[in-house]
Amino acid sequence: QVQLVESGGGLVQAGGSLRLSCTASGLTFSSYCMGWFRQAPGKEREFVAAISWNAISTYSADFVKGRFTISRDNAKNTLYLQMNSLKPEDTAVYYCAAGDTMVVFTRRVDYWGQGTPVTVSS
Repeated sequence: QVQLVESGGGLVQAGGSLRLSCTASGLTFSSYCMGWFRQAPGKEREFVAAISWNAISTYSADFVKGRFTISRDNAKNTLYLQMNSLKPEDTAVYYCAAGDTMVVFTRRVDYWGQGTPVTVSS
């Protein structure tokens, strides 16, 4: 079955950096668009960033532009999210997502990871 396994979350001080990874199995990773979403306590899940199957196209939410970078390594079946200049409001559970088209909306997601928590202290 399809598995998306996130890692790299944790506790970091404001201004710090983290790199999230998502390793995929059970699907042809190089054929899927991939993305990251996040969900803070008491809030709806929201789009963070997405990348096309061939990494030519990327799209990011306005609130992370200039701070977060999405990338992928199809040879390693792995998706990344480099997060710099972290803010307390970035605190959330971060989810990896896969879909046939650019996964900028939750309705476009075919598969979800289990999530990795990120906590940014002030």
